[in-house]
Amino acid sequence: MKKIIFLLPLVLLMSCYDVERNCKDFKTGKFKFEYEVDGVKKTTVFERKDSIEIETFEGRTDTSSIRWINDCEYILQKIHPKNMEEKKAINMKILTTSKKSYTFEFGIVGSDQKQRGTVEKISDGR
Repeated sequence: MKKIIFLLPLVLLMSCYDVERNCKDFKTGKFKFEYEVDGVKKTTVFERKDSIEIETFEGRTDTSSIRWINDCEYILQKIHPKNMEEKKAINMKILTTSKKSYTFEFGIVGSDQKQRGTVEKISDGR
């Protein structure tokens, strides 16, 4: 019972915490996404111009259209898909932002499986 009394104020303080999300700062610009696959570091660089995204990964460039749902969420759809997997739209949701990066969650539209990552803004694209 004593533990509950001590934890109650802590829980109340945490529930008041508001996560910073300045998503408008990330609608345009040049970005870098680094991740690891089987112990190998991979890097994707992409440039976003509000309704279009041009991505370069391992020397290959793809273009996708963007449909913004709100300032922090959008649907990404490849313009020239090469196979059935690439035809599937991806839901992207910015969860938190900092001055030069954001954490996001993504998954195929309609799927409950989501992944998370962090993107770094490397220029404003001007």
